[in-house]
Amino acid sequence: MSIITKKDILARVADGSLAFKPNLDRFQLQEHSVDLRLGFTFMIPKMWHMTAKGRESLDITHFDKRNHEYFEVVELEQGQYFELLPQEYILVSTLEGIKMPVDLMGVLYPRSSTNRKGLSLDLTGIIDAGYEGQLILPIRNNTRSQAIRLYPGERLCQVVFEELKSEVTPRPSKYHQKDIIEGVLMEKKEEVDLLAKGDIKALKEQFKV
Repeated sequence: MSIITKKDILARVADGSLAFKPNLDRFQLQEHSVDLRLGFTFMIPKMWHMTAKGRESLDITHFDKRNHEYFEVVELEQGQYFELLPQEYILVSTLEGIKMPVDLMGVLYPRSSTNRKGLSLDLTGIIDAGYEGQLILPIRNNTRSQAIRLYPGERLCQVVFEELKSEVTPRPSKYHQKDIIEGVLMEKKEEVDLLAKGDIKALKEQFKV
């Protein structure tokens, strides 16, 4: 694999194989990466809910799209900001939706300015070849006493694009072209159920490659 540079990124954007919506601005394009901006959707994990038995803590292990009570969803409007409390952990969306070609993958990294604010952005994943849609970013305020103000539109992370030696057939993604909230509330229930039982053998047998 090889990392593509600014010239290659612009060429791919021009031919439509790599696309961003809304379009990139000149602040986002770096010599060998693209900065992504913070979106307007913030998802705050809830700690408890009321059931017929009483107040119970929420076990996030088994949530799915029917269980919206696991998150409080905040949709900001233009001109509003979000104050992330000390030690608070949330999920946020990117402003941009991205369309990836089948011969390119993306690797996400936090911007150094993001880290200097006291934020940690756990971006150990990749953007799959052929993926299309917004991205979900886990973010935490690492300070113990200060709120960190987040503004939709600020540059939060950067993506580095790597060319694959051969094209791949995109596999279905739970986030692919889906509403960002619906996507994060969907999990592979069969896998989760088997893991909860500790039945790794059945998992491997039922879902062979």
